Amino acid sequence: METTLQEIHEGILDGDANAVAEKVQAALDEGIAAPAILNEGMITAMAEVGRLFEDGEYFVPEMLIAARAMQSGLALLRPYLVAADVKPIGVAAIGTVKGDLHDIGKNLVVMMMEGAGFEIKDLGTDVESGTFVDAVRDGANIVGLSALLTTTMPMMGKTIQAIVDAGLRDQIKIIVGGAPVTSKFAKQIGADGFASDASQAAKLAKSLVG
Repeated sequence: METTLQEIHEGILDGDANAVAEKVQAALDEGIAAPAILNEGMITAMAEVGRLFEDGEYFVPEMLIAARAMQSGLALLRPYLVAADVKPIGVAAIGTVKGDLHDIGKNLVVMMMEGAGFEIKDLGTDVESGTFVDAVRDGANIVGLSALLTTTMPMMGKTIQAIVDAGLRDQIKIIVGGAPVTSKFAKQIGADGFASDASQAAKLAKSLVG
C-alpha cells in the first residue's frame, strides 16, 4: 500500500500526470481508502512542492506541472471522496478583480489551494464585486483576490467594502495577492492576509481556516 502512495507522491513531484492517474487507480484497486490517497499521497506532495518552490529549487513551470499532475489524480479520486463524505478544509472563492484579465497567478493559486484540500470556486477574471459577495453567500469561507495591475488594485478595496456592506465580513477570511500588491496595502484595505505567491497563498489560507 505505502509503495503506491509513495509513487503517487513522487509522480506529483515529477509532474507526471499520466503516472499519477495510473497510480491513483492502482491505489483504489488495491483497496486503499480515498482519504488516505488524498492526504498521504497528494496533499503531502503539494506541500513538498510548495517547500521546494520557496527554497528556490522549483520555479513556476515546475509548480504548474506538479499541480496539473495532482489534478489528474484528483479527477479520478473526487467521486470516491464524495462517496466517503470527505469534507474539504474550507471553501475558497478565488478570482481576479474587475478590470484585470490576468489569470496565470490566479490559476496557480487555485491549483495549490486545491492541492491543500480546499474546495475551489474559481470565479475567473474581471470579476465584479457582487460576484464575490454572492460566492460568500453560497458558502465560501475564504476569498482570494488577485490583481496584476496597479490600476486594478483599488478594486480589491472596493470588493472588500462590498462584502462589509453586505454584512458578511465576519463570516470569511480575505487574502490578496498579485505582483504589485504588498502586505502594507493588504492591511490598508482590510484584508486578513497577503501572499506573495501561490505556495504562500495555500499556506496562509490553511492557517486562517485552522
